[in-house]
Amino acid sequence: MNSINPQRIPRHVAIIMDGNGRWAEQRGMERVYGHVHGVESVRKSVKAAARWGVEYLTIYAFSTENWGRPTEEVNALMELFCESSLGEAPALQRAGVRMRFIGNLAGLSPRVQDAIRRSEQMTADNTKLTLQIAVNYSSRWEITDMVRRMAEEAKNGRLSPDEITPDKISDYLTTAGVPDPDLLIRTSGEHRLSNFLLWQLSYSELYFTDIFWPDFDEKAFDLAIMDFQNRQRRYGLLTK
Repeated sequence: MNSINPQRIPRHVAIIMDGNGRWAEQRGMERVYGHVHGVESVRKSVKAAARWGVEYLTIYAFSTENWGRPTEEVNALMELFCESSLGEAPALQRAGVRMRFIGNLAGLSPRVQDAIRRSEQMTADNTKLTLQIAVNYSSRWEITDMVRRMAEEAKNGRLSPDEITPDKISDYLTTAGVPDPDLLIRTSGEHRLSNFLLWQLSYSELYFTDIFWPDFDEKAFDLAIMDFQNRQRRYGLLTK
C-alpha cells in the first residue's frame, strides 16, 4: 500500500470476475458454490475501490452468452443476483455507494427487474463510488442497440450523419455519462475481453491475474492498482 501513489488512482476500474466455477470444482463443490463465495470478493473490491477514491467500479455479473449455461446454474445465478443486490443495498447506502445496472435489462424476469429498480432507488443519491453492474450484457448487443437507435433518430430527422462522432456514439451506449475505464482487471488466468465494454476499453490498461475470483481480495486489488501506476499511458502518442 505504501507503494501506491494516491494522486494516480484510476478513475474507473472494470472487472471481469472469472473463475467461480473452477474454484468450486477444485473443492469438490457445485459451481454455484463459487458464485456464492464470489459475492464476498465483490464486497472486498468495493471496499478497496472506495478506500483509494476510485469513482466508478464496473463488474461483469452476467453476460448474454451465460444464458447458454445449464438451467440449474442460470436459475441459481438469478436467485443469487436478486438476493445479493437487495441484501447489499443497505450497506452500500451507508457507505455512500451508488448501484447502477447496465445491459439488456428488459430481457430479465420481472422479479430481477424489480430487484434492480429497488436497489438503484435505495442508493440513488450516493456519490462516493458508483458500482456499475453489467447483467444480461454483451458489447455486441450494446453496439447493435446503439446503431439501431441512432439509425432510427436519423430516419426521423433528429440526427444528422455529420453529428455522429465518437462522443456522440458514447452518448448512445449504456454507459453514457460515465468515463471509460482506465483499468480492466480479469481474474482466473484468462486473457480475453469476452464481449465486455469493447468500445469503452479502447485505451484501457489491461491487467490479468491467475487468482480465481472468490480469492480476489483487497490486496489483489491493490496489486492491480500498483501495476497500473507503473504503466505509461500514451494513447498512441510518443512519450516526451
